Amino acid sequence: MFKITTAPQDALILQLVPIVTQACEILRVEYQVYCAGGAFDVEQKTDNSPVTQADYRVNDFISTSLQKSFPQIALLSEEGDHTGRKRWQKFWLLDPLDGTKEFLHKRPEFTINLSLVEGAHTTFAILAIPAEQTLYICPKQGVPLKFETRTGQWLEYVEDEPCTAIQVGLSQSSQGRSKYAEYLDILKQQVEVVEFKAGSAYKFCMMLEGKVDIYPRFHPTSEWDTSAGQCLIERIGGGLVDLQGRPFLYNQRDNLLNGGFIAFKNIEMKKLAFQALGLMANMH
Repeated sequence: MFKITTAPQDALILQLVPIVTQACEILRVEYQVYCAGGAFDVEQKTDNSPVTQADYRVNDFISTSLQKSFPQIALLSEEGDHTGRKRWQKFWLLDPLDGTKEFLHKRPEFTINLSLVEGAHTTFAILAIPAEQTLYICPKQGVPLKFETRTGQWLEYVEDEPCTAIQVGLSQSSQGRSKYAEYLDILKQQVEVVEFKAGSAYKFCMMLEGKVDIYPRFHPTSEWDTSAGQCLIERIGGGLVDLQGRPFLYNQRDNLLNGGFIAFKNIEMKKLAFQALGLMANMH
């Protein structure tokens, strides 16, 4: 939940917000063109996932802008070059369009994920929802902020009242996967559960908005899918951990694919989530 606040004076935020705001605008226009049925390029990557002209346009814009403003900081983007990353101690991690499938299904819950990784940890993040003209920002210190680009309104995070039912965030791609159904069944035996289905890193934003308490993920994501969201929810006392309970680290492995994870809003939700995971493991 968020309450109105004054504009931050933080130099990093002030440099990045115009860049991400403009990137959101590019993506909104691309989405309108696509939804209107205009000519639109979509390709398949080697892993069979789709990539569109919108991914490339936003990637080019953000890459160029970051290079101008921060020439000394490397960029690791989903749509960029990944060689040489092992030498980087500090770099930007970018997914210019997280939720390409949502975009192509004309569901407006796609995001732009940008974070700053230092060592193995994310120290700063922006998660933007172009269709809602909203940016969620995790500064280097302090609580997450929210910026509404249309009105210029700044808000800061405040803890909301807990809901009686536990709100579980699920990916659209979890449908038809038996592991999720099993996990939910076990959770429902412990507590009242409300399901919240959405694509992309949108679910992390909804955790900040009080609409998601637990987000289980049993099929792969990549590091640019989780870094910004993890930074934001850790800052409010939650977290994102692997199925053994260890927080994700970044740029430490040979590949950039993540294993399964549990994201949770607070320690109480973590306990509940892992209790269900333990019961599920005992059944096999």
